[in-house]
Amino acid sequence: MNKNLCNQPLKNAAPDSLRPIDNSAVHSLDHFAMDVPDLDEAMNFYRAFGLDARVDGDSVGLYAPNNSQRWAVLRKAVRKRLTGLCFRVYPSEIAALRERLMARGFTLQRHDGESFSVHDPDGLEIEICAGGRVTVDEKAPFVIHSAPAGKQAVWPCAAVPLFSPQRLSHIAIFCSDVDRAIEFYCGVLGLAVSDRSSSMLAFLHSVHGSDHHILALAKSTGPGMHHCSWDMGSIDAIELSAARIAEAGYRAGWGLGRHVLGSNYFHYIRDPWGSYCEYTADIDYIPAGCGWRGGDHAPQDAMYLWGPNPPADFIVNHEVEAAVQG
Repeated sequence: MNKNLCNQPLKNAAPDSLRPIDNSAVHSLDHFAMDVPDLDEAMNFYRAFGLDARVDGDSVGLYAPNNSQRWAVLRKAVRKRLTGLCFRVYPSEIAALRERLMARGFTLQRHDGESFSVHDPDGLEIEICAGGRVTVDEKAPFVIHSAPAGKQAVWPCAAVPLFSPQRLSHIAIFCSDVDRAIEFYCGVLGLAVSDRSSSMLAFLHSVHGSDHHILALAKSTGPGMHHCSWDMGSIDAIELSAARIAEAGYRAGWGLGRHVLGSNYFHYIRDPWGSYCEYTADIDYIPAGCGWRGGDHAPQDAMYLWGPNPPADFIVNHEVEAAVQG
């Protein structure tokens, strides 16, 4: 249990969304790209997690079963490192977004009218591609496996369904300066702040409508990935999947619990390189134009409402440590 829960008052000031005046904005997180030292080990982990890991030439793509969207691209390198994010923008808005970046002095790469890339303040490659939405258009269904009196709500152990992630919900990344990153992702790319905790943590959503956050920013000494989060649709799906991956040997993590900011249920599984994959469900949804007013929250609200204590190194950026060690 979070022993500091509600010991400090909520600050009522809503953060500035920094919305660009021309209204062009990215609307979805298309995929993330990451280097790993061992593709076979990565495939074993992500398949145990419940994802469809497919070899594609010299890389591995991560898919949610029954969903054709490629949510991640993994490539082999000396060490694990987040190398890029790809966001989608509506085709009618990509020209205005490209012009905004150029007007602000950003150097664009590989721009062909349908896509281009740029680097965020920490040097992370950000690809922008034209296309339709791959985020949800409304709050994702949340299933409670209950039953009326006289009926059985769940399954015999031998007949439990094989639950799998339904989609990528969000990604949380480390950055050296959260405020500077907000200026880029909101003031330039058009996302908006949902909630934050001082200059240590911020949650960003799409102004076109999205989950409470499709991108989270956490303070560190440099860039890196903290976790990727996958919607499961129910608490039963979260915990049955967590039990399944534990049986495969991946037992380190944090959960079951519930977050304050975003309200989602969670169970984090530590990957072989020190970051996390999150099983999640029932995250808040922010529709376009709803007038959402987030806040600047006390530090304990940035973590969890209830659940076990997090691991001691939960907020350690192991990518920075690995880079320092060479």
